[in-house]
Amino acid sequence: MPDSVGAVSVVSTGVVEIRRQHVESDGSPLLWWLLTARDWSGPRPINVYVIEHEQGLVLFDTGQDRASVTDRSYFPGGIPGFLYRRLARVAIGEQETLTQRLADIGYDIAEVRWAVLSHLHQDHIGGLRELKHAQIMASAAEWALLNRPDAALQGLMRRHIDLPGLSWDLLQFPSGQGEPFGQFSSTYDLFGDGSLVLVPTPGHTPGSISLLVRRDGKPPLLMVGDVSYEQDLLRRERIPGIGKRKALLATTRAINALRTAYPDLVILPAHDPGAADRLTAAGWAAQIR
Repeated sequence: MPDSVGAVSVVSTGVVEIRRQHVESDGSPLLWWLLTARDWSGPRPINVYVIEHEQGLVLFDTGQDRASVTDRSYFPGGIPGFLYRRLARVAIGEQETLTQRLADIGYDIAEVRWAVLSHLHQDHIGGLRELKHAQIMASAAEWALLNRPDAALQGLMRRHIDLPGLSWDLLQFPSGQGEPFGQFSSTYDLFGDGSLVLVPTPGHTPGSISLLVRRDGKPPLLMVGDVSYEQDLLRRERIPGIGKRKALLATTRAINALRTAYPDLVILPAHDPGAADRLTAAGWAAQIR
């Protein structure tokens, strides 16, 4: 691999608590546990991964918008709004915007040239309003969900995603595209140098994507969004409670199979409390500039 990737860091735009069955499915139907669950998971980070590349700064996901906890009109009303409240509770401080969290580790948000979205749920698209100067990347399959009549019930709020002034690049993953990795037959090489490679990882949503980060002399990283909520759960094929079970299992097994080629692969979910420590232990994280 070329040395085109520098430091990789993680910042958190607040914390989220979700249901136990959300983190790890117990086999019960989504609507059943969502309406009956009483316990919460405890605080989990809302992670944004920050990647230095020689062509510019790249983000994987953009966190959650603080307006989601300060603006009562942020979420829809009626049944969708009720279900959002049952699904998660979020805390985001005044200093936990994407702009401020990047500044905390020495970056100006104006340095961001690309933002890759694992999927379009609100805790991954929250920084879009701050990124009108950047190229926003998502899968075309994920974008297509915005046109469904039940988009809000699927966790997609178009008015917070399809914002005026944003520049979108919607990625296709036709079979046989790009360098194959294990069971992933279709990939998208972000810069054509093999350092940042996107793979389709459906299950949590039909258009979810993950990002493989590689550099000589360092363990490879795989940022997986919400395919799993903890690296250990993914290793044990314990899938989350939201998504299509068959697709989640297939994606989970394909990721685990990558360990044949990359035994030191570091898995970085979006809400894993241990992700920041693993990133540091792998020698990727930068010191605050």
